[in-house]
Amino acid sequence: MTAHTRRTGARPKTRHLLMCCTTLVALPIGAYAQDESDGDGEIYRLAPILIDITADADDDANSVVAQEISVGGKVATSILDTPASISVVTAQEMQQRQVATTEEVLQYTPGILTDYYGSDDRNDYFQIRGFDATTYRDGMTLGSMRGVREEPYAYERVEVLRGSNSTLFGTADPGGSVNFVSKKPTFDTFADSYLTYGSHDHKEIGVDVGDVLNAEGTLAYRFTGKVKESALDYDYSQDDETFLMGGLSWQPSDYTELSLIVDYLKREGTPNSGGYPLDQDYDRSDFFGEPDFNYHDVERTSITGLLTHDFGGGLSLNANLRYSDLNDDFGYIYLYDYAGRTGTELSRYYFGTDQTAEELIGNAILKYETQFGTIDSSTVAGVEYRDASTTSTGIYGLTSSIDIDAPVYSGAPSDPYVYSDGESDYTTKSIFLTQNLSFDDRIIATFGMRHDWLDLSENGTSWGVAYDNSDDFSETSYRGALTYKVTDEISTYASYVQSVAPPSIGVEPERGEQYEIGVKYAPVGMNALFSAAIYDLTRENVTIAVVQGDGSIERQTIGESRVRGLDLEAKAELSEQLSLIASYSYLKSKVVEDDDENIIGNEFASTPNHIASIWGTYTVPGDGARGDMTFGLGARYVGSYYFNAANSAESDAATLFDASFGYEIAENTDLELHVSNLFDEQHVVGTGTANYYNPGRDISLTLRKSW
Repeated sequence: MTAHTRRTGARPKTRHLLMCCTTLVALPIGAYAQDESDGDGEIYRLAPILIDITADADDDANSVVAQEISVGGKVATSILDTPASISVVTAQEMQQRQVATTEEVLQYTPGILTDYYGSDDRNDYFQIRGFDATTYRDGMTLGSMRGVREEPYAYERVEVLRGSNSTLFGTADPGGSVNFVSKKPTFDTFADSYLTYGSHDHKEIGVDVGDVLNAEGTLAYRFTGKVKESALDYDYSQDDETFLMGGLSWQPSDYTELSLIVDYLKREGTPNSGGYPLDQDYDRSDFFGEPDFNYHDVERTSITGLLTHDFGGGLSLNANLRYSDLNDDFGYIYLYDYAGRTGTELSRYYFGTDQTAEELIGNAILKYETQFGTIDSSTVAGVEYRDASTTSTGIYGLTSSIDIDAPVYSGAPSDPYVYSDGESDYTTKSIFLTQNLSFDDRIIATFGMRHDWLDLSENGTSWGVAYDNSDDFSETSYRGALTYKVTDEISTYASYVQSVAPPSIGVEPERGEQYEIGVKYAPVGMNALFSAAIYDLTRENVTIAVVQGDGSIERQTIGESRVRGLDLEAKAELSEQLSLIASYSYLKSKVVEDDDENIIGNEFASTPNHIASIWGTYTVPGDGARGDMTFGLGARYVGSYYFNAANSAESDAATLFDASFGYEIAENTDLELHVSNLFDEQHVVGTGTANYYNPGRDISLTLRKSW
């Protein structure tokens, strides 16, 4: 397929220098300083903490290799010089692999296990380095919105920072952070559209257009939208979606830009199939829930404002604000099976929630850069405020059984038991500071700290007992790193970082800490980035879900757990025709301390020792009689892992293949075929009261037009 270049509108040229440092990453200050002229006689110094933003940012639409990280969609910084293990999935990579979910976005990224709940389609399921990960949008936590399956078409790129990151983001899970970078107006003229038809009667249409709105080139818009109707692997399923997003950007001068983005997401789906019996393999199309009850309806609206302003003299401001409103309702019936069961009649339980949530989050960040002789200094200081409230009603209970050999559906529960009904409020106030010092353009010292004040309250009833609780927390986290620039192409680093997971009332916050050593290589003359990192990641006071003998689920706290591992990643465009993405991760997890002596020394659930992937894309240029042909092939390997904390059941190792083919049928028009799980490999990815399988083979054909 042809890589189409967007036509650039009348965009103001900015000669001012911005500091390359934010709360998302503390940019090391390496490389070589030099004097340059802009052609008008203006002399300015290019140091590694400075960026001439007349230069093009990463071309996410036309490259699978990112050299910069967007810092919450605000200011770009060099990945090579950032003392952390980072991966970026660009829009080009997402299009090449035809991703439809966050799990698919991340399944070729090192250190990440995705989709370990199989046919449970309520949420985006992934872990980083054996632990949960916290999700963000444009650098601000999704918080109470995080249970919603995100729409990849809304994002220009998806950024992954592995390891503890509370100093950068606030309260966060220790495994890592995933930042979704919203598409916003680009002051370019472009239009892309597509039509898709695929497996399970999948029908989809999408459009992404933008342009400059005035002759001065100071106002631009962008509209992105898609509508999908589809089913899933199993009978009586639904996977419909409507997504709409509009944005305006105003750039009245070279120093100021203000963007407003409004988006709406509606999903009507099925949460899962009810699971599959434990005694043997079943067909993915089997459905053991209830057609009249297994439902999942989501509706979310968000309004986001992003402001940047350069005061001059090394001082600049980023200010960001987002309001979100969510309705999330689901209900499903699932199987209760057990080892040694006889007969074909299985018990079933129903479970569901009706939930609403509102969230307001905003921050203001000041950045200041200066010099002290041969020492370059960059300082970031900021404040953040978040106010979130939720209401939730939950139902749970035993319902009618089902004959798995001859299913007869009995309908929704006639009088579901409401086991919980309550509301909660969550307020956070934060201050943060990051300091970078670069000595002789070779050695970079980074220090960061953040303090969060959290106020939590909740009231309602649970299992017939009324409650009215509140709690407050005051948490500080730190980060330190030392980077050494070996050459302009190679950087090495050592870092220590901390995390504090979002706390619960009456529960000791889960804390994490990580030691990491890494190296990165960005060869001159090639669009490529290679990275390696080894780490020791520890988490204290971990709470996990444990299935009890009667089918209920209880929370269990583990005293201390640890993962030690290695992450390797390569992303390279080896020629104009060939690009390659490859990764490998080794993880060794262990429960170090716990009140239950039986699990001390055990490995974590859903944490394989080995994860590997490779994806290659090769384009055969057209010869006049025909257009470009593009071939893609990928393989994903997931080693075996335990299904539970007791390490009593284990998955099989599996390798899955994906493939794609694209043909340029006319100028700026392509026909694309994509197949995931090419050989329809089926295996159990999660188990409890029932088994859950990985997604089956999925075939889609897309007609794409750009102009």
